[in-house]
Amino acid sequence: MTTGHMMKNWRQPSILPGFGLTLGYTIFYLTVIILIPLVGLVWRSASLGWEEFFTIATDERTMLALKVSFGSALAAGAINAVFGVIVAWVLVRYDFPGRRLLDAVVDLPFALPTAVAGISLAALYAPNGWIGSLLAPLGLKVAFTPVGIVVALVFVGLPFVVRTVQPVMEELDREVEEASATLGATRLQTLRIVVLPALTPAILTGFALAFARGVGEYGSVIFIAGNIPYISEIAPLLIVIRLEEFNYAGATAIACIMLLISFAMLLFINLLQMWSRRRYANVR
Repeated sequence: MTTGHMMKNWRQPSILPGFGLTLGYTIFYLTVIILIPLVGLVWRSASLGWEEFFTIATDERTMLALKVSFGSALAAGAINAVFGVIVAWVLVRYDFPGRRLLDAVVDLPFALPTAVAGISLAALYAPNGWIGSLLAPLGLKVAFTPVGIVVALVFVGLPFVVRTVQPVMEELDREVEEASATLGATRLQTLRIVVLPALTPAILTGFALAFARGVGEYGSVIFIAGNIPYISEIAPLLIVIRLEEFNYAGATAIACIMLLISFAMLLFINLLQMWSRRRYANVR
């Protein structure tokens, strides 16, 4: 097969012309906006040498900051994956007064400046705040602890799960659920065997988006975290601290480590999502 035939088979026919132009623009845009900054980051980190890079990466403060960032993002993503599906289910399957208002409130973290969200959460969950004052007698402290970081990340990450799952849930064929009930399945069995497998790829996508947002979150976290080194200090804040110290090598090394860990985890989530889609397609 000649090269011309291969190119002809590769390109998808379209009513509108301009495949070459749009593809070139896409590659150029992604290269300038995403690839070049990332390559520059890796290149700057590579200039440190393996020994210095390993020293920065294994520093106790760096390791604990990475643990707080990724651990909190994972916890918040898992919480949103559960309660985001419940919120989406209520918005799709039930009609009640105020549903449109509740549906609009879900998007509020998208529009709200992260600093405003952080200050509001810190004021609410502080020991003298509305919610914090109720938790203090129970010995529970949220603000200025890693728990507060999870609360902030749950707040900013919930819309990603809801808006990813909601359209898929709206397209689910309810006749399949009715057929499952007709065959004698309980509601729990129908949910576990029929509904959840169809929603799993969307849930994983929402979880990945919420996790990615949580890892890089800064504004809504620093006010409620307390920013105590070795306890509640996040990696993005540590990068800013290193930049203020004019330690650009340390800042780029920490950023490169975050990039590698994030890429590995998102790759794993995407592979899991692909496997889930294939499994659901084979079951159908």
